[in-house]
Amino acid sequence: MSEDIREITEQVTRAGEFVGRLREEIGKVIVGQAYLIDRLMIGLLANGHVLIEGVPGLAKSLSVRVLSRAIATGFQRIQFTPDLLPADLLGTLIFNPKSGEFAVKKGPIFANIILADEINRAPAKVQSALLEAMQERQVTIGKESFPLDEPFMVLATQNPIEQEGTYPLPEAQVDRFMLKLKLSYPDKAEEKRIMDRMATTDYRLPTRAVAGPEDILKARETVNAIYVDDKVKDYILDLVFATRQPDLYRLDLGGYIRFGASPRSSIYLNMAARAHAFIKGRGYVTPQDVKSVGMDVLRHRVILNYEAEAEDLTSEDIIGKIFDQIEVP
Repeated sequence: MSEDIREITEQVTRAGEFVGRLREEIGKVIVGQAYLIDRLMIGLLANGHVLIEGVPGLAKSLSVRVLSRAIATGFQRIQFTPDLLPADLLGTLIFNPKSGEFAVKKGPIFANIILADEINRAPAKVQSALLEAMQERQVTIGKESFPLDEPFMVLATQNPIEQEGTYPLPEAQVDRFMLKLKLSYPDKAEEKRIMDRMATTDYRLPTRAVAGPEDILKARETVNAIYVDDKVKDYILDLVFATRQPDLYRLDLGGYIRFGASPRSSIYLNMAARAHAFIKGRGYVTPQDVKSVGMDVLRHRVILNYEAEAEDLTSEDIIGKIFDQIEVP
């Protein structure tokens, strides 16, 4: 087994050569935000979508744009608004009077990286239009289905402080995001660097492509081969099942949890932990990989009840207690 792991680690080293270059290239534009950049790469490598929550001005949209340029993929920014229609996102059928037939006009969803800006400002029917694209990697227009090019990734942003005119995301859609990130303000030194770099009227993005779609797809194959021991798999299952049946794990949390994490949680924890190991240059997953991505995978999948809200508890508080008390292998 050790020989196999050594071979996988060598594959990770070869397939992950672009990771350092990608970090460096993004760092030419984005100051700090190492957490955000790492999680965007994890989503890309694990073939998952990412929901980013943070106050305005934290470079959420800019980071996504820079990432798409650095990996030379198609990029579309879609501003979600209350009057947005599903056809504005997916495309529609256009009648051609000359031929007497309908022709397909594809929408902006047909790109590799989709920035769904302020996703919670669009109504439910638009949110639902995203479900097929996010899960099935295809879009149906009329009676015909069109596969989306790989890599395909939805990176959605939402503002946590301005809720007027917003719509809560359906649970089915939220569950399709592999990761939900919460961003905080930069520190004083970082903000000074941001000011020095960006305080100009003619700033341009000095970003060049350092990787291509083929590098991402090759890296994904290596990520799939990364070794996960049965003890680590059991640890993942214990974490997920503790959100559903806390009493079985002697956790005094049952009075606060309305719905525990879905089966996608186990799948995404496994995949995200492998992607985390990949960017760390390892061919095997450790419990620390699981811990590193655990909050981002679980925070939007544990639904609390009114009693928890009354006591000012959040899903992060509950998940933190679970990680503290579940035995690490």
